[in-house]
Amino acid sequence: MTKQITAGRKPARKAVSAILFTLAVTFALTACSASGGAPSENPAGAAEQQSTQQASGQAAVQDGDLVIPASNVTEQAAFYPVVVDGTKMEVIAVKAPDGTIRTAFNTCQVCYDSGRGYYEQSGDLLICQNCGNKFSMDRVEVEAGGCNPWPIFAQDKTVKEESITVSYDFLKKSKDIFANWKRTY
Repeated sequence: MTKQITAGRKPARKAVSAILFTLAVTFALTACSASGGAPSENPAGAAEQQSTQQASGQAAVQDGDLVIPASNVTEQAAFYPVVVDGTKMEVIAVKAPDGTIRTAFNTCQVCYDSGRGYYEQSGDLLICQNCGNKFSMDRVEVEAGGCNPWPIFAQDKTVKEESITVSYDFLKKSKDIFANWKRTY
């Protein structure tokens, strides 16, 4: 009988240990968020962080399409927010060292589902806020797959001398990758 009671307690201890570990991780993430690490769920904090990343020349939404003025795209990555059917999304536009304009969704192809797989620029690199991988501007929109910014290839946008347009249909088709975007767990 004693062995059964002891055996019954071990799983309980493991469950308590797992709960304590989860609480410790949650506390650490909350502390990191409060100190400026990961973004918080606080709308004011999110708006404040977003304002530091958004491009000074805002893109326009025309008939649901995101239209980015080409003249505003520089070597400094610009982050263009757009809402599609209630889902907040963001597009990165940057001029690569070779002079080409590169675009990608501001989410990591591997980390997107974590909610923290988005990029911030540091110097001439984009850094994933979940995994810490770093990408130079000349790697944006070059490859699909792996842990890099989710590319918006030439066939998924219209590039003219004065603008880059990402269609509503393509945005809508891609919105699921932003389902958990910038959430803290």
